[in-house]
Amino acid sequence: MTLSPPTQQAPEARIRVLIVDDHPMVAQGISAILETYDDIQVVGCLSNGREAIDRVAEFDPDVLLLDLNMPQVNGLAATEIILEKRPDTRILILSMHDSPEYINTALNHGAMGYLLKDVPTEEIKLAIDKVMQGAQYLCAGAVGALRPAGGNARESLTSREQTILLELAQGKSNKDVALALDISVRTVETHRKNIKRKLGISSTAGLTRYALEHGVLQGTGN
Repeated sequence: MTLSPPTQQAPEARIRVLIVDDHPMVAQGISAILETYDDIQVVGCLSNGREAIDRVAEFDPDVLLLDLNMPQVNGLAATEIILEKRPDTRILILSMHDSPEYINTALNHGAMGYLLKDVPTEEIKLAIDKVMQGAQYLCAGAVGALRPAGGNARESLTSREQTILLELAQGKSNKDVALALDISVRTVETHRKNIKRKLGISSTAGLTRYALEHGVLQGTGN
C-alpha cells in the first residue's frame, strides 16, 4: 500500500505591525522586542502622524501602534483620518497620559486600545492579540477610565466631525463634502449619522441651528 505524504499546513500569516512614534529610541525598542515573537512582523517605524497618514497604505499594517503626542499631525487626528480610508486597521494608542479625558477621546476617535508607555512589552503583545480578535484593550492603568454605561453625558464631537459639521451646516451635500475633504460619500454619511446621534439631532436644519447657536459658523464668511 502506498502511503501519501503528510499534508503540510501553510504557515499562518504573521501580524503586520507599524510603529509610529517621534522618539526613535522608543520605536526601535518596541520594534526589537516585538520582532522576537514568531507571529509578529514589524513592517516599519515612522516618526509622525503625517507620515502615518501618507504611508499607511504602503506598509499595509494589521495593527498600528500610534503615539498620542507627535509633531505635524497628532495621534488622535491621524487615527480618525487613517480609519476613514482604512477602516479595518486596528489602532493602539501609546501615551504617557493616564487621564480619563485622553483615554475616552482616543477611543471616541476610533482607537481600539490605549497603552501607557511604561507597560511591559508583553502587555503590548497581549494588546495586539486582543485587537486582532476584535476586542478593545485598555492597559491596567486605564481600565477605570471609560464612562459608566448608560451615563447621561453627551459625547463630544471629534475634530473631524466638527469639520464635517461645519461643511454640512453651510448647506453642502454629502457629495460636496466628500469632494472637499477627499473622502468617500459613504464616509461622510457615516460621520453625519454619528454627529446626529451624538448631538441628539435628527434633521439637517437642526444641525445648521446647532452650528449657529454654538458658533461653529463664525468666521466662515457665510
